[in-house]
Amino acid sequence: MKKLLYIFLLLVSNQVFATHNRAGEITFRHVSGFTYEITVITYVKESSPADRPTLEIYWGDGSPIDSLGRNSSVSLGGDILKNVYIKNHTYPGANPTPYLIRVEDPNRNSGIINIPNSVNVVFYLETSLIINPFIGINNSPVLLNPPIDNACVGKTYVHNPGAWDIDGDSLYYSIQECKQTGGAPIAGYTFPQASNYISVNYITGDLIWETPLAIGEYNVAIRVDEYRNGIKIGSILRDMQITVSACSNNPPIITGPTDTCIVVGDTLTVNYNATDPDGNSVTFTATGGPLFASSNPASFQTSGASSSVNGTFTWIPGCLNIQRGDYILSFKAIDNGNPNLVDFHSLFVNVLAPAPKNVNATVLSNAIALNWSKTACNQAIKYKIYRKQGASGWNPAYCETGVPAYTGFQLVGETSTISDTNYIDNNNGLGLISGVTYCYRIVAYYPDGTDSKASEEVCEQLIKDVPIITHANVNNTSNTNGSISVEWSKPTEFDVVLYPGPYRYLIYRGQGTSSSLTLIDSTATINDTTFTDNLLNTKEVQYFYRIDMYNLTAGTRELMGKSTVASSVFLNLIPSDNQITLAWSEAVPWTNTQHVIYKQNPITLVFDSLDITSNSTYVDTALINGETYCYQVKSIGSYSSPGLISPIINFSQENCAQPIDNVKPCAPILSIEAVCDTQQNKLSWINPTTNCNDDILGYNIYKTDSVSGDYYLVTTLTDGSLLSYIHEKLNSIAGCYVVTTVDSVGNESIFSDSVCVDNCPSYSLPNIFTPGSDGFNDVFKPFPYRYVESVEMQIYNRWGNLVFETTNPDILWDGKNQKGGAMSADGVYFYVCTVNEKYLDGIKPRVLKGFVHLLRNK
Repeated sequence: MKKLLYIFLLLVSNQVFATHNRAGEITFRHVSGFTYEITVITYVKESSPADRPTLEIYWGDGSPIDSLGRNSSVSLGGDILKNVYIKNHTYPGANPTPYLIRVEDPNRNSGIINIPNSVNVVFYLETSLIINPFIGINNSPVLLNPPIDNACVGKTYVHNPGAWDIDGDSLYYSIQECKQTGGAPIAGYTFPQASNYISVNYITGDLIWETPLAIGEYNVAIRVDEYRNGIKIGSILRDMQITVSACSNNPPIITGPTDTCIVVGDTLTVNYNATDPDGNSVTFTATGGPLFASSNPASFQTSGASSSVNGTFTWIPGCLNIQRGDYILSFKAIDNGNPNLVDFHSLFVNVLAPAPKNVNATVLSNAIALNWSKTACNQAIKYKIYRKQGASGWNPAYCETGVPAYTGFQLVGETSTISDTNYIDNNNGLGLISGVTYCYRIVAYYPDGTDSKASEEVCEQLIKDVPIITHANVNNTSNTNGSISVEWSKPTEFDVVLYPGPYRYLIYRGQGTSSSLTLIDSTATINDTTFTDNLLNTKEVQYFYRIDMYNLTAGTRELMGKSTVASSVFLNLIPSDNQITLAWSEAVPWTNTQHVIYKQNPITLVFDSLDITSNSTYVDTALINGETYCYQVKSIGSYSSPGLISPIINFSQENCAQPIDNVKPCAPILSIEAVCDTQQNKLSWINPTTNCNDDILGYNIYKTDSVSGDYYLVTTLTDGSLLSYIHEKLNSIAGCYVVTTVDSVGNESIFSDSVCVDNCPSYSLPNIFTPGSDGFNDVFKPFPYRYVESVEMQIYNRWGNLVFETTNPDILWDGKNQKGGAMSADGVYFYVCTVNEKYLDGIKPRVLKGFVHLLRNK
């Protein structure tokens, strides 16, 4: 009776003197080194007679339980008291696993609908703190909107935690079950019932309950995970309460934009309206990083009638506000109806880095020099330089950053620092092409991977003061007697005062590479701009050419300039099953936009046009394996500047090949039926309905006897029409099988998906035996069994004495006591038998316990 009275008084004291917690969370702020300021906020029932001037806290580093003193206590109205507890804690150091900070308080609020006996369920909060020197210092987000709201039956409820991360880290939200002691699940917990759904938007953090079904108080949890560069660096588990009433009041409605962008230094103005449909007065507020930024904070001003309030968000961001992700603003409207209802609205703001300014281009010999003004945002680390031949006509949209691929620009270089505002583009030492217009854009790059807006486009053209190659055409194909025609345009803008003449071209050639060219010939005059290169192996070698121009005044030889290297079009053929892939390469200073594919007519031997493509490869299909097909490619292109020959046409060499079946057939789709009684595995398969299985000759069947073992060949079937196989006479049917197809030329497919089967062990014992000499049932032995490795059998008499033991699966006990050899008395004996059965993943023991009757000479 005393014990029952004690338990009763304990339960009563828990309910009377415990603080009835409604909601809360734990956050942290880095102080220095491994020291963090930990803040615990709880929202409790103000009318509760109990008070919590201190809370116990687990720091998560193995140190003893500590206590937190309360720093402030503020009444929020509606019987809600906000308590704030703050204390510094120094952790032992960096740790690959998170420090899990936990707070537990004896009681939740009573009467929570979705938590059985909630007043006796421990209130639990946790936050994960990760100290990792590779991700840098981290502060947790701060949750600015209190986690207690009202809702109405049958009406949409919305809540937003108003999370603000001072470090600009990405936040991911999810709805969670509330927890209890040690983070354990709460028995019987269920999410609040909804007519449609209750969920959290993982990006905005909006918790939407569509719609509440019954009045009462409900608890849910929201987890806020924190990511930096794709790595999770912390999390907060917020516990919150929603009070649902039967009410006619409707929540206010916020209208306005949901996303926008702003360039550093520009002014962003976004207008909103919050209106209450019932005419109740509305309080309209905003939370979010821009409003609390230490540099260039934003503002939110309201005006208008009490039931229809206008709000204006204004921000002029600075360089320190640049970040890769969006800022998220949370707008909250709360009415003064009964009960108070709220609406939330989110705004995504992307702060864009300004474009580099004052970009200039200066023409040099075979190069263009660029310079620009240093960006005003000093956290940028370098600049990226983009180039395009010809004007782009691209006018970036206001929110567009970097240089997208669709513009046709290519990244050609980067600077080392933001102080380096000069760049010389010489095409990586190969020289730019005279007469071509080159256009540039500059982008500033930031440590978090952010690109600034692109600079204005600046274009320049190299003067035509060097030869410009226009043709490297294969005239005929031969291993020894091939020839290539090389043509170029003479320079028209060189300095005749500096170079009065006469002039000569020197012709250089390389085989298979542009890096090692040899002088092969020269011309007599400046107007001699063609050359035929003979006795070449055009069938197997690609040739590269360069034309150098020299001034020969007064018998001297003075280099005036070099052309850009240009190659012949070289065609490669890649034969496959009933097809040939044509792939050609060309290294030319002009732009080829089309390629005409020619195929030799086997009767007339004339190369007829087959197709036109803008790609650098082409596949000719529906061919006959073993027959010879010959091809040639014609390239069509031009320079971007006027005054040069257009179109520029060059032919590749002729090349021939024979299609060959080198394509693996498709793997079949395997299924297996295991037959335990006959110790067979019946394999069957189907072939995919694709053209890769049109010449199946047979199949290979492979097996492994264990999950981790190697496959070995079981059999080869040489009849391609077979679709089944019986694997029989097996000591163990357990194993995994794969099947491959083999085609008419010996190509074997990849393995099919493996299919595994397991043994079906059987082992049972009789309940009587009759030892004697009549030859019938003289020994205790199992019924016919299968897939048993061994046993561990112990047989005991009625007094518990061991009379027989063995590891032999056949047992073969003849009724004699194993110790002395004397015949055991008639009676009932008890046995314990551990049967070690064979399975695919190894030996598994199974324990049998039972009785056996020994009756002699019966």
